[in-house]
Amino acid sequence: MNSSPPAIATDPQKPRLSVEAVYFGRPAAGWRRTLFEVIFESDTRAGRAFDVALLLLIIASVTVVMLDSVQGIGDRHARLFNMLEWLFTAIFTVEYVARLACIDHRWRYARSFFGIVDLLAILPTYLALLVPQFGVFMDVRLLRLLRVFRILKLTAYVREYRALGSALAASRRKIMVFVGAVAVVVLLLGTVMFVVEGPANGYTSIPTSVYWAITTITTVGFGDITPKTDLGRAIASFIMLLGWGILAVPTGIVTAEITRRRDAEDAETQRRCVACGSDDHTPRARHCQHCGAQLAE
Repeated sequence: MNSSPPAIATDPQKPRLSVEAVYFGRPAAGWRRTLFEVIFESDTRAGRAFDVALLLLIIASVTVVMLDSVQGIGDRHARLFNMLEWLFTAIFTVEYVARLACIDHRWRYARSFFGIVDLLAILPTYLALLVPQFGVFMDVRLLRLLRVFRILKLTAYVREYRALGSALAASRRKIMVFVGAVAVVVLLLGTVMFVVEGPANGYTSIPTSVYWAITTITTVGFGDITPKTDLGRAIASFIMLLGWGILAVPTGIVTAEITRRRDAEDAETQRRCVACGSDDHTPRARHCQHCGAQLAE
């Protein structure tokens, strides 16, 4: 009786759907399918070229916004910057419309993080046309500064950004509990310092003392409020030492989650041998380590 595990049929020719294809809906065929592959998938020459061009446009656009905020440069090249801004806005508008046109679930994309970022990349320029009529309520330059949200579009093209975002999302409960514990510690220590130092030494209220505790425990130390008594300095020293450990905890939480996810991804990429059924192969393996059969790519 054969006790080896049953062979699993594999189809190496079957394409693997991307996250965007599953979530936003990839068209079955036609020009929308072609456009989807260019915009959302970077495993083709056209897709890679589109991503690189878009990255360069994002960086150039944000650079223009930053240079325009410098008074001397902005005043000297105001007309050029305005023309470039409208050019970038037109390009990003076409891109946004193209993304909506080539997917099946348009509203799902519009409500997603990157959909909102894409909208914020173009919306301020158009709103700036209406702001002069409401100059009492908002300065045009505030809307111009909102265009730096285009830099967030970069995260869509870097895999590490997504990995970090996933790790932060998975660790949010632990981090929230930790931040809550730190808030309690800061509140208690701030109250103690208010009692020990008092208004005479600058600790005029509990919120002010808590502000001092926050700047101390985060090792910022602005120095606008400093303890004057020996007991206050001893408490401050304890808070400083405590801050070193506190700053390391969130980093450890996120790092542990990133490591766990990477190990899980490595486990998922281990392929099963169709000849003997063993599945303990490394991602780079080309032949089965048990029977020597070639592994499917």
